[in-house]
Amino acid sequence: MSRLLLLGAIAAVVYILLQRARNLPPHQRKTEYIKLGVGVAVAVVIFLTVTGRMHWLGIAFTGLLVTARQLAPILIRLFPMLASMKLFGQKTPSGGQSSTVESEILRMQLDHDSGELQGEVLHGEYKGWRLADMTREQLQELLHYCSSRDADSSQLLESYLAQRFPGDTSFGERPSSGAGDSRGNMNRREALAVLGLDESADKEAIVAAHRKLIQKLHPDRGGNDYLAAKINQAKDLLLG
Repeated sequence: MSRLLLLGAIAAVVYILLQRARNLPPHQRKTEYIKLGVGVAVAVVIFLTVTGRMHWLGIAFTGLLVTARQLAPILIRLFPMLASMKLFGQKTPSGGQSSTVESEILRMQLDHDSGELQGEVLHGEYKGWRLADMTREQLQELLHYCSSRDADSSQLLESYLAQRFPGDTSFGERPSSGAGDSRGNMNRREALAVLGLDESADKEAIVAAHRKLIQKLHPDRGGNDYLAAKINQAKDLLLG
C-alpha cells in the first residue's frame, strides 16, 4: 500500500509540473521539460531504492545527472562552446548591436544590421511570450489588449505587425504620423537603449547610430513614424 501511495504522489507531482510547463511561453518550455525529466528520473531512483530494486551504479549515475544539471550555468561560463551547441536549453546571444524600446506592455528590440524587430510581452495574458512565437490570432488579441490600455504599446505592436505581415491591413488602422511621440517621458538610460549605445558614447557615436537607425526605419522595411519619433527623441535628449 505504501508503494502505491508513493507512486500516486509521484504521478500527481509530475502531472502538476507538466501542466505548469505547458502554460509557460513556448521559449521557456524546453528548459522546464528538461527539469521535469531530471525530476522524474530522480523520483524513479528514489522509488527503486526504497523498494530495494536499485543497483548502486544507477544511484551514482542519477547523482551525476543531478549534479551536472546544477553545474550547467558554471559549465556554460567556463566553456562557451557548450552554449553554441544549445545544451542545457541556453541561447547563444547575438553579436550584433540592437536598440530597445519599452512600453507598458511590450519590450521591442531592433537589430541594427538586419532591421528586424523582435519583441516580448511584459503584461497581460501573454506575459513572457515572444512575439515571434505567437500566431496571427494571438497577435490580434494582443493588439486589442494594447489598444485598450496603452497607445505606445499599440503602436509598437503595429510596427512589428507591419514587418511580419507586410501589406496586411486587416489588423486595424496604422498609427498616424507623429502619434505616440511621448516627448518628455524618456530618460538618458532609455535614450541610450533606444540607440543601442552605452554611457561611453560620444556625440559622433550618437549621430552615427541615429543615422543608421533612421535608415532602417524606412516604411518599406517595416518602420513607421512612431519608431522614428522615438529614435529622434533619443538623439535630441542625448545631444541636449
